[in-house]
Amino acid sequence: MPETATEQALENLITHHRLPPEYRQTLNNIIEPLALSLHQASRHGPGPLVVGIHGAQGTGKSTLTDFLRTLLAHRYQCPTASLSLDDIYHTRATREQLARDVHPLLLTRGVPGTHDLELGNRILEELSEANAGSRTPLPAFDKATDDREPQQRWPVFIGKPRIILLEGWCMGARPQPDDELVKPVNALEAEEDPDGRWRAYVNEQLRGPYREFFDRLHFLIMLQAPSMERVVEWRTLQEHRLAEYRASAPEEGIGQAGTAPQQRIMSDSAIARFVMHYERITRHCLEEMQERADIVLKLDDNHRMTRE
Repeated sequence: MPETATEQALENLITHHRLPPEYRQTLNNIIEPLALSLHQASRHGPGPLVVGIHGAQGTGKSTLTDFLRTLLAHRYQCPTASLSLDDIYHTRATREQLARDVHPLLLTRGVPGTHDLELGNRILEELSEANAGSRTPLPAFDKATDDREPQQRWPVFIGKPRIILLEGWCMGARPQPDDELVKPVNALEAEEDPDGRWRAYVNEQLRGPYREFFDRLHFLIMLQAPSMERVVEWRTLQEHRLAEYRASAPEEGIGQAGTAPQQRIMSDSAIARFVMHYERITRHCLEEMQERADIVLKLDDNHRMTRE
């Protein structure tokens, strides 16, 4: 793609993600060099370079992924596929079964144990074995219906990728020592998991199948939030922006037969409870991941990014 077209694609992303003008400096100084580094690293292996992107809710994982994929594919002609942990959640029916068999909190998607890692591993294998003519369907999850999209609606990656970007809030997370699970970290754990069965199950998932899945990563990027308090604030801000977007969107077609239901807007109190599901792992990652991540992109209280 010509440079002018690449620049236009980047400008479109800035508009799409409703980023401030000063984000261009972050793009030039941090994201562009990172894309170049990944492009160079991808030239030295026989198969695709699998890059994990970790960051708590509201840190900008999907934004970073979109910019890296655009830069790699267009500026460097480096075919790049991307997949989110959000898109390989177990189906609603499977999570309902987990809620009955293991713990009711497993109905809420997000924590380790609520992802279909068999599907994730299969997609990674298919992308790794792809050739120039391959068409690889990539899973998609509909948060409005809280269920996986039918496969005929999945986006298709064409060809063989040189880079696979895997993003998710718990990407690369490690389990805690068992004795650290005893004390609840918030009201959700104290009131809805008093015997610790839920958090023990989640921790065991990180120790076993998720560790094996994360071992497929060749490279780990961490978007490091300044604190758990900022995570709650940024996730709340995301919901407010979604509500503003809904309020300004055309009403035509909303609620009509055959249209997709819209994702429910959460209240601030609902968001606070929702984030409690992820607080334990988020805090643990903030404490220990920066020592082992290949790249740490540190965010300050105003969401400005610097590279460690």
